[in-house]
Amino acid sequence: MSNPYQDAGVNVESGYKISKFVKQHTNNNGNIGNFGGIYEIPEGYQHPVLVSSDDGVGTKLLLTNQAKKWDTIGIDCVAMCVNDILSQGATPQYFLDYISTGKVDQKVEEILKGVIAGCNLANANLIGGETAEMPGVYGKNDYDIAGFSVGICEKDDLLQKENLKANDVLIGLKSSGIHSNGYSLVRKIFFEDHDFTMENILPEAPKKTLGEMLLTPTRIYVQDIVPLLDERLIKGISHITGGGFYENIPRMLPDDLAAEINVDIWPELEIFNILQKYGQLKLDDMYHIFNMGIGMVLAVDKSKEIEVLDLLNENQTVAYTIGELVPKTKASLVLKGEKL
Repeated sequence: MSNPYQDAGVNVESGYKISKFVKQHTNNNGNIGNFGGIYEIPEGYQHPVLVSSDDGVGTKLLLTNQAKKWDTIGIDCVAMCVNDILSQGATPQYFLDYISTGKVDQKVEEILKGVIAGCNLANANLIGGETAEMPGVYGKNDYDIAGFSVGICEKDDLLQKENLKANDVLIGLKSSGIHSNGYSLVRKIFFEDHDFTMENILPEAPKKTLGEMLLTPTRIYVQDIVPLLDERLIKGISHITGGGFYENIPRMLPDDLAAEINVDIWPELEIFNILQKYGQLKLDDMYHIFNMGIGMVLAVDKSKEIEVLDLLNENQTVAYTIGELVPKTKASLVLKGEKL
């Protein structure tokens, strides 16, 4: 007997299969398949507040179809949510995903592998999600992914702009690459303005294919930042996402302060030089669009600078003092350095 819903293009059995897959690959599998995800607030908080974030991965996901590689885009989705939660001073607790597609097939399991890996990196429980098969809205190979995460902290530990002051030090944490922003421009440069493929190896970066560079997952900063939050060593955090330095760093500042940053301090990531070269972009525009090798900027008291750097760089060098806060005269961000 035919199934009318299946005749319309929706395979209900695929949803059960996805739930089973997630249960088999997560420890917190009692939630999966319920109508709602359940999470118990940890004990010990006196005045807990919840900090939430939802986000997607933009047009980076189109490159996963080009490369037929879907197992890391879920890490990007988790990262975009949990890194924003860190920026408020909270510790991520749980995550839910939403995947919509024209046809639920093997790519969905591959995407979920990345979601699960990202949750493990973020120490966040995957307590639920939704996979929607939507023929007519999406082609069978098309999909979108979004995520939702919640973190927690004491109300008094929320990072507040008014606690920042002139001479506070700015510490930059290295990014893994482009992360998950600016990909509409990235795709235009490489695949419209130039006839590259994901398999191309560029002379400027002979050790990786272009696809490997572009699909490098967004770095998750939970394991770097949470110990510093626990010790109350951080006064402000900016997650460098869409809009680059110019849009995101001022978001953590009060109206009377500006960030002064020396762009010569941290090592360059080759992908940004490649983008600038093939896109014929002005360097100043690059700082308006991309993270330029710094995925997160911390504001710390000058007396805590060495302690913070020692903790962040204990195993490998990932953090650099890149600037300081100064009284604002005009602009909220002042970039300097011989590169400019």
